[in-house]
Amino acid sequence: MDNEEKYVEEIADQEDNFSKWYNQVVRKAELADYAPVRGCMIIRPYGYAIWENLQRLLDARFKETDVVNAYFPLLIPRSFLEREAEHVEGFAPEVAWVTRGGGEELEEPLAIRPTSETIIGHTYAKWIQSYRDLPVLINQWNNVMRWEKRTTLFLRTSEFLWQEGHTAHRTLDEAEERTKQMLEVYRAFAEEDAAIPVIAGRKSENEKFAGALRTYSIEAMMGDGKALQAGTSHNLGNNFAKSFDIQYLDSDGQRKYCATTSWGMSTRMIGGLIMVHGDSSGLILPPRLAPYQVVIVPIWRKEAEKSAVLEQVARVEKMLKGKVRVKVDMSENTPGWKYNEWEMRGVPVRMEIGPRDVKNNSVMLVRRDNRAKTPISVDALETHLPELLEEVQQALFQRAVEFRKQNTYATDSYDEFKEIIAEKRGFVRVKWAEDSAAELAIKEETKATLRVIPFDQPEGGVQGKCIYTGKPATCEAIFARAY
Repeated sequence: MDNEEKYVEEIADQEDNFSKWYNQVVRKAELADYAPVRGCMIIRPYGYAIWENLQRLLDARFKETDVVNAYFPLLIPRSFLEREAEHVEGFAPEVAWVTRGGGEELEEPLAIRPTSETIIGHTYAKWIQSYRDLPVLINQWNNVMRWEKRTTLFLRTSEFLWQEGHTAHRTLDEAEERTKQMLEVYRAFAEEDAAIPVIAGRKSENEKFAGALRTYSIEAMMGDGKALQAGTSHNLGNNFAKSFDIQYLDSDGQRKYCATTSWGMSTRMIGGLIMVHGDSSGLILPPRLAPYQVVIVPIWRKEAEKSAVLEQVARVEKMLKGKVRVKVDMSENTPGWKYNEWEMRGVPVRMEIGPRDVKNNSVMLVRRDNRAKTPISVDALETHLPELLEEVQQALFQRAVEFRKQNTYATDSYDEFKEIIAEKRGFVRVKWAEDSAAELAIKEETKATLRVIPFDQPEGGVQGKCIYTGKPATCEAIFARAY
């Protein structure tokens, strides 16, 4: 009984301590654990199953755009990193180095990849000779290492899993088109599969990727109103091509530098899922990413009822296999324990089958998002359950849209801006004249950063003055505190 009480004890209140709530949910739902190496994490099977579903759905979207997968080495020679000055300066504080191998000092230190632009640039220079070799559209699923000082499971760890796409093109226009195309892939995945509404747009000069011409991102609002950069896509222009001599012979007989792109989404997206959809009872997973979409809980009080219940459970499980991801909880825990455990783990729909349900040839379905209970005939399950899961998927998205709407503000007053950032939560949309010094001053004064300059700008251009400098505004920008 002690263990049962310990498991179902209340987790921290989101309103009181969102950070504590988040960490408790990650641990109690058995998504991840701390590793013996500082800043690293162990992804547990349930957490990894979410990652596998994310990987499968996102990878399919990549392949629809003619991207193929490959793999490049973990270790990168120091000389490679040093060839793109802006890039190495941006990553220098985060790089971990291998200086000894096999008991001997290495002639050249090797970086554990913080990202793979340099080694892929070196390789593309060998592979690409002619315009006929272009475009090159490659992605890799891998791990990277960035030596973080302050870490949080999934959100910011020294080692994390991600995908990084790297493409090479004939022209800057083609690279720009691909950069935006992959951002749209991320937007569609985030909103349609993860049920997370995002704002797509361009990063400021201060916030762009080290060595990029332009960086685009999707920004999501978490349950505490902070922003999370959920995916980025970078137009690298000719910068890396010139550093690594990626040239091709064009159809006009001239040798030209390629234009390249890179783009990535990581395991921090799982952190985003938790913070956007979770509640006081734990996780709520969107059905498309949930390891189990339905958990079946058999219920009986008397031994005489057990065989009939289990027979019905087996029949229903067989009927649903291959149509939905289903799990039967045959553990010896009480039904109450099971309800709490699967609520904590965020399974979209719980199915209860007891003696009365067997008698009526029905089951009881309980939604995780709103706890609505619906008795359904077993004969209607195959049709009804996929529809119900889609309802849950859409309801989670709409709820997150509504939350973002309620916590997004617009102001022309810097005093009001500071007040909103200090006392409220969420996004603040302001008129902005792109000014790096002003942006840094705002960050220093308020801890808010310019998250994104949305693609969605007022028709006919922005009228009025920049909120900070008073200069004529050139765009609208979103500021927020962020993870």
